[in-house]
Amino acid sequence: MKITIGSRIVGDNYPLFFIAEAGVNHNGDLDLGKQLIDAAVDAKADAVKFQTFKADDLNIPSAPKASYHIETTGSDKDQSWYDLLKSQEISYEMHHELINYCNDNNIIFLSTPYSNNSVDLLENFNIPAYKIASADITNLPFLEYVASKGKPIIISTGMSNMDEIKLAREIFIDKGLIDYVFLHCTSNYPAKLNDSNLLAINIIKKELNCLVGYSDHTNEFINPIVATALGACVYEKHFTLNKNMPGPDHRMSLDPTELKQTIKFIRMAESCLGNPEKIVIESERDNRKKIRKSIVANIDIKKGQLINESMLGIKRPGYGIPPSEFNKLIGKIAVRDIDKNRLIDYNDLVND
Repeated sequence: MKITIGSRIVGDNYPLFFIAEAGVNHNGDLDLGKQLIDAAVDAKADAVKFQTFKADDLNIPSAPKASYHIETTGSDKDQSWYDLLKSQEISYEMHHELINYCNDNNIIFLSTPYSNNSVDLLENFNIPAYKIASADITNLPFLEYVASKGKPIIISTGMSNMDEIKLAREIFIDKGLIDYVFLHCTSNYPAKLNDSNLLAINIIKKELNCLVGYSDHTNEFINPIVATALGACVYEKHFTLNKNMPGPDHRMSLDPTELKQTIKFIRMAESCLGNPEKIVIESERDNRKKIRKSIVANIDIKKGQLINESMLGIKRPGYGIPPSEFNKLIGKIAVRDIDKNRLIDYNDLVND
């Protein structure tokens, strides 16, 4: 299974597609947005992702903040969630600048839309795929609208069960969309290590027979390695320029050094995985001959002697007859003298 996003093929047996999630960590500032793109490029991410929304489309003014927002930005009395969102909006002009900057730096621009209006804005820029947030996995009218655009969809599954995931998949199928990836996700910010439930990657893949990835909200370096080993084809992770900047997501995001290290770990994990078959690795071949053992003469064997078990030994190197053939040599007759500790050759013996 595979799909194409921009210039990249995403799927099983292809390099993992790494999405560096800038999210709202630009704080509404174009220069910070460009610096985030620079950091993603420097870390060798495949894509950098922002979020496209208007506060008026997303929250009613009285909507209470999520608990992690209160921890990172203060209570609604300090700043309402609506006002926080207003400060994080990206204008049409800022989208234009960020997308051009991504193109100039050879990195794929992605964004998460939160409304039909946001999708319409992004359609103006012909982005190569859509990323849907966990919060909208049950927003079926919205999923229908995004799917109607016919572009690949990457959708997170935080806070959802398999029935809800399957229902979202049905929307895609009904719209004739075949290019989609479901991301396992735990929607806590940050998520605890023991809440990761990474085996769900395999369950989603088995139940839906589709591409599966992982949207990681933990602060742990082990998760990307395990997710890669479990077959995730997409990995999404928040990052920031500085964890101490004001805003809701900076504290649970990777800094540029950590982002680079995480991608390095993933590429190392991919290198370790190799191919799904057990074969002799080329680098093993010399050791195979030297470290394995062969059948040797335990004593000086004279021409014409009937070979018995006591006459044969098993020693290094492995250039000769392998020990697995030991019993087949018992009862044969030596056709020539064989010195002690010499490797036995098939031509040394004949059947009785």
